[in-house]
Amino acid sequence: MQRHVAVLMGGMSSERPVSLSSGNACADALEAEGYRVTRVDVGRDIASVLSELKPDVAFNALHGPFGEDGTIQGILEFLEIPYTHSGVLASALAMNKVKAKTVAVAAGVGVAEQLLVDRLEIARRHVMQPPYVVKPICEGSSFGVVIVRDGQEHPPQQLSDPAWGFGDMVLVERFVPGRELTCAVMGDEVLGVCEIVSNDHAFYDYDAKYAPGGSSHIIPAELDAEVTARVQDWSLAAHRAIGCRGVSRSDFRYDPSAGSDGVVWLEINTQPGMTSTSLVPDIAAAGGLPFGKLLDWMVRDASCRR
Repeated sequence: MQRHVAVLMGGMSSERPVSLSSGNACADALEAEGYRVTRVDVGRDIASVLSELKPDVAFNALHGPFGEDGTIQGILEFLEIPYTHSGVLASALAMNKVKAKTVAVAAGVGVAEQLLVDRLEIARRHVMQPPYVVKPICEGSSFGVVIVRDGQEHPPQQLSDPAWGFGDMVLVERFVPGRELTCAVMGDEVLGVCEIVSNDHAFYDYDAKYAPGGSSHIIPAELDAEVTARVQDWSLAAHRAIGCRGVSRSDFRYDPSAGSDGVVWLEINTQPGMTSTSLVPDIAAAGGLPFGKLLDWMVRDASCRR
């Protein structure tokens, strides 16, 4: 009997456009794999919509708050609909960059110096000697990220803007120069390491991530074996310590001047982008796993009580 998959996409976060792109790409690929697919643009009536649909599996292609922070996962648990990716606790932990780092450090993963500070305090003074990075605690796709460069005299004034919509408490993190790396974990298997080169962008921001030609993916990343091993080991350690399931992706900065000690873990993504040209599908394809087969594995891996 043909399995019915509800692909959850869209949602209510600032990452809605990214989610729609991921969701439609996944729906197309799953249909090509022989599944019966219903595309669900998620709103506040999602529980009643899914109760009526009664899918065999929910493929979670949501990004950002509500879809990635344990909320939709709790609804799916209540409805007893098996779903892809991580469960309630792991999703909530990974979404909070501060708490995720606490767990990752306890598992032996190396991170940059950091502070948790009120945004208005950052606008008044440098709370850390530049260069440093200011990040919202619970956002993705580089929304709200501010880089304060070495030698910048004034603290970042955009943090005092009344229109700031990313929370009053923010993460201030020591800026790590060098290269942008990412590594995927699938189940309990570490996949390849990818280097991200942002084309004509100061850093891997929203446009570099999603605009055509915004970035290039080098797979496998051209690294010393010791550096590759550290990235892979820490990706798996973070995945396990936070309690992730299915597919996750850990992001890193790497300062080559410090050798393997220059590797710094930034965060883990429990709902990485899933268009056919996104990072995880690119990494999987480089290892011989096509996009459709990756999604087929994720549907088969879906469960509750994750």
